[in-house]
Amino acid sequence: HRDLHSFPTRRSSDLIVLLMIETLFSLVFVYVFILLGYLAKRLFKEDMNPKTLTLFSVYFLQPFVTVWGFSTAKLHSEHIFVPLVYLGIILALLVSSLFVAKLLFEDAKERAIFSIAGFAGNTGNIGIPLGIALFGEQSVIYTTLINIANVFVVYIIGVYIYSRGSFSVKNSLLNIVKIPIIPASAVAFMINIYDIPLSSSIREFFKMGAYAGIVLQLFLLGTFLHGIRIQELQPKLFIGTMSQKFIIIPAATWFLLSFTSLPLFVQGVIFMEMMVPIAIANINQASLYNCRPKEVTSLILLSTLLFVPLLFVLSHIINFYYL
Repeated sequence: HRDLHSFPTRRSSDLIVLLMIETLFSLVFVYVFILLGYLAKRLFKEDMNPKTLTLFSVYFLQPFVTVWGFSTAKLHSEHIFVPLVYLGIILALLVSSLFVAKLLFEDAKERAIFSIAGFAGNTGNIGIPLGIALFGEQSVIYTTLINIANVFVVYIIGVYIYSRGSFSVKNSLLNIVKIPIIPASAVAFMINIYDIPLSSSIREFFKMGAYAGIVLQLFLLGTFLHGIRIQELQPKLFIGTMSQKFIIIPAATWFLLSFTSLPLFVQGVIFMEMMVPIAIANINQASLYNCRPKEVTSLILLSTLLFVPLLFVLSHIINFYYL
């Protein structure tokens, strides 16, 4: 992998378009699992309980996803700065988002969804393959680290904010402690930093658990898609969340990145990750803490659909400015 001071060569527009089309096809096959989840809920109705699937995903399989993610690339000091910049931008923008949410929404659950949904992006299922399409394989180390950083956004900040839609401050903080993915991430981080050797059988064990977690997450989205009524989604919540996701956050990210000394290539990777659709993992928190999971599912679906035409705009911005 290239370090922070390396620059990839400019890639032709035709090559980028071809790679993007290939990526879109790969994502179509990935989202077949969403269709399976939808069909399962449609066929088995109440016997297919999304809350049970959520509990199994969060408390048993998501820790495997994190541990496996840490094992895919060796961390080096020059790489650590990238996820820190990513987290710094999110925290800086999140403060203003919480303030705006209080002005726009009276309902606590709507405030919670608006405050965090746009920041918890799909940096894994979409961000990593899209990074390969736009920047090449040299982006994998950065997209992987950003995806790991996004786990902390989803399972610490996200857990707290979604909890606040239904719970007190004290109980919301306790909900963070209860999530096993946090101690699992700490253990995985130590294994990576201290280069503790893992046998091939153990690595395969973590990989199996991680793939099961990823598939279940997609399957879970499908179960929530059954029975949703997009027309019931509050227009203010939809417009506010989509504007924040695809206009405010990218524009603010571009502005803040211009003050860093990061190479344009790395800035482009971070910018791209800030524009990916809303993460499926938002459903976990919304379901666990009774924060309108149907509305969150609608926002995820709509953000994914809106991202398809925006993808071509994103590719031109990156090719013109960052490559």
